[in-house]
Amino acid sequence: MFGWDTRETSRLTPFAVATKVEVAMHVPKIQIGQLWKHEQSGEIFLVTRVYSEALATMAVLRKSGAENEALVRVKVDRVAGGQNLPGYVPAQDD
Repeated sequence: MFGWDTRETSRLTPFAVATKVEVAMHVPKIQIGQLWKHEQSGEIFLVTRVYSEALATMAVLRKSGAENEALVRVKVDRVAGGQNLPGYVPAQDD
């Protein structure tokens, strides 16, 4: 149909099954003083403010130990069983 030789495609390796499983980490309620780890950089952020804006809840984060750096605003996601900050996971003592 597309000019493909079916004998050639039978020798190709099959697609790998997805190995990365994304699990939404959430807390019952996001509160001031909580620590969250950025998923990509691994940096720890402190929640300094939580407020409502129109129909959304916003969290203001500050990088831990960097009081003079810019603050980060993140829209809080509502998930089953609590709240989540997209791109962040709750920081836990390892």
